[in-house]
Amino acid sequence: MAEAHQAVAFQFTVTPEGIDLQLSHQALTEIYLSGVRSWKKRIIRLKNSVITGVYPASPSSWLFVVIAILATMYTRSDPSMGLIAKIQEHLPVSQSMSTQCQAVVSAVLFSTMLWLLLIFTMRLCLKQLLSYHRWMFEQHAKMSTTTKVWVALVRIFSGRKPLLYSYQGSLPNLPVPAVKDTVKRYLESVRPLMDDTEYERMTKLASEFESSLGNRLQWYLKLKALWAANYVSDWWEEYVYLRGRSPIMVNSNYYGMVWLLDYLKPHFWYNRIPGTVIPLCAAQCERIFNTTRTPGEETDTVQHWQDSDYIVVYHRGRYFRLKVYQAGRLLSPREIEFQIQRILDDSSSPSKGEAKLGALTAGDRIPWAKARAKYFSSGVNKRSLDCIEKAAFFVTLDDDEQGMMGDDPAASLDRYAKSLLHGKCYDRWFDKSFSVVYYKNGKNGINAEHSFADAPVIAHLWEVRSTEVNLLGYNTEGHCKGEVDSSLPQPQKLNWEIPPECEEQISQSLAVAQALADDVDFHVFSFRDFGKGKVKKCRASPDAFIQMVLQLAYYRVSGRTFCLTYEASMTRLFREGRTETVRSCSNESSAFVRALEGGETADVCRRLFRAASEKHQQLYRLAMTGAGIDRHLFCLYVVSKYLGVESSFLKEVLSEPWRLSTSQTPVQQVELFDLVNHPEYMSCGGGFGPVADDGYGVSYYIVGENIINFHISCKHSCPDTDAHKFGDQIRKALNDLIQLLSPNPKEPSKPEESRPEAKKDK
Repeated sequence: MAEAHQAVAFQFTVTPEGIDLQLSHQALTEIYLSGVRSWKKRIIRLKNSVITGVYPASPSSWLFVVIAILATMYTRSDPSMGLIAKIQEHLPVSQSMSTQCQAVVSAVLFSTMLWLLLIFTMRLCLKQLLSYHRWMFEQHAKMSTTTKVWVALVRIFSGRKPLLYSYQGSLPNLPVPAVKDTVKRYLESVRPLMDDTEYERMTKLASEFESSLGNRLQWYLKLKALWAANYVSDWWEEYVYLRGRSPIMVNSNYYGMVWLLDYLKPHFWYNRIPGTVIPLCAAQCERIFNTTRTPGEETDTVQHWQDSDYIVVYHRGRYFRLKVYQAGRLLSPREIEFQIQRILDDSSSPSKGEAKLGALTAGDRIPWAKARAKYFSSGVNKRSLDCIEKAAFFVTLDDDEQGMMGDDPAASLDRYAKSLLHGKCYDRWFDKSFSVVYYKNGKNGINAEHSFADAPVIAHLWEVRSTEVNLLGYNTEGHCKGEVDSSLPQPQKLNWEIPPECEEQISQSLAVAQALADDVDFHVFSFRDFGKGKVKKCRASPDAFIQMVLQLAYYRVSGRTFCLTYEASMTRLFREGRTETVRSCSNESSAFVRALEGGETADVCRRLFRAASEKHQQLYRLAMTGAGIDRHLFCLYVVSKYLGVESSFLKEVLSEPWRLSTSQTPVQQVELFDLVNHPEYMSCGGGFGPVADDGYGVSYYIVGENIINFHISCKHSCPDTDAHKFGDQIRKALNDLIQLLSPNPKEPSKPEESRPEAKKDK
């Protein structure tokens, strides 16, 4: 094969005259340029490490301090108060060094120490400032004097032009809530889900835990919080994700649909409030590329490599290694298109057992771990598997066509979502940090593994990628503009030697994965009657509004019951923060839903909605600022397991099912372009599978001012759930609530009485 020959730097043959050494100048040049690229990246990493290491100061500020101190030496003043002289006395220098030279060296050393002390002080001050979160609890557009002073101080102590990881050393640690506060909030959250007898029993269990075992477990947790950067994240990654033995396809991985943008925001994570920006932890960004989840019999591990200059592409059962660097530079879009076309034109057949090999990553983890150890630990299989796992990311060229199309665009969106979530169960590599899927008709999407990072991280990456795509130029024939280097090597097809026993395991894993995929019921729809613009005109939080909609819709579709509801929030205001749970079903939300469905007056329902909305926003703020319920209880449970003690309270809390799991798809850049005049830039967002076998997974995506997209999942095997019926109830609840909050004065004061359900309930 041509690519194999180009990979050899030199060849030699034995002749009667001796050894004939033949050097390949092209290969040697490629090796040299690859080395140059590698060293350039090392230098850039070192430079960035220095810049972020001294942040919020800058390297140039060191020179300013040195010059300032040296200048004082000529004015016969001593700002060091004798320290420079002390350093000079103990300076281990050669006798040949003059006294003046020793003084200069001592001054430089003192200046450096002073500079480092100033950096440490600024970081400490910034860390204390970033521990202030009262601004989140203030009324919209009403900033207190304390917060105004805080904003000014943050701007003073924050450096200019921060890089992605500049704020990492200044972020505060996640605080450990008091046991009594967590228990109190927990009991409040489950009250609408229990009758009096059940609630009294749970209250007794909680009281016993709080007064006895809870304090002991809390002591260990505080000790960990003092020692570790984050007392939750490592245990969350290990026990919630990596120790799961069921398939990660559907159960853990999530997806995002195509997204087009024309602008890119600054490249560090932040929240915005008037007058300043609040940095978010960027630790999860470190493992976006060159990362894979490796299966194990007891627990999986996340492996990350420092660098990779290629991707792996799957097409029609074959795996190809595609280098994205040539002669020390990144390939141009035109060259990548050219290389992809080479793969599409390749007529070779898959190796025996290769076509459905990816099913191993879609099935149960233990069989995959055993197969990996037995069949992929040596030889050609190990080399090919290493190639996939060490790739920057994975790409699937799918021969299907997806997107909103055909005579039934609604059903086509459902198929699009299911395809991104699980595909054919063997044409994705679910262990990779993320896989990009390109369809025959040009639509695309992403499937992401969950253990290494949460959805906002991948969503930001997806937006950046789409921004760059939108900035590309195309010629009249539809190809990317630019030229192609004629010396580009062919993409290298990976080789496999799959024995019959491994093929049998592939078939078994595929059967498990296929049954799981077939059981997923998905419904995606775009609601365009109104959006957050109209909701905000009703003086309501868009997120709280949608959460009340979901509570109302679930109440109706489930037969007038409530359930434990999970809404994901982030804790990246803290170092190495990930997520926290907002328990959206509250006493206030259930009171509102019962009043609306019970035929109360519009004024009463509006008052109860306001209370429920304010309560939800309060719960969300508490979760974001480290005062949530579930991560604290989870960590207390882990400590109890390490200590070998049982807690009936914790065991029951951790076993409660989340029948309604919800999440808002994060958006960083949608407000930077005109969706009204350019609707082609709209994305449907992304989604995930159901968390409970008898529950729903709901992801919603607020696009611009007038569109809300929903992704609903459940399981066909549960007779009590139906994604399309739930979608219908969500649409109805959206319209009912907006009518309630902005009633027409000409209509009766009880608009809900016109609904058949309301009359039936009476």
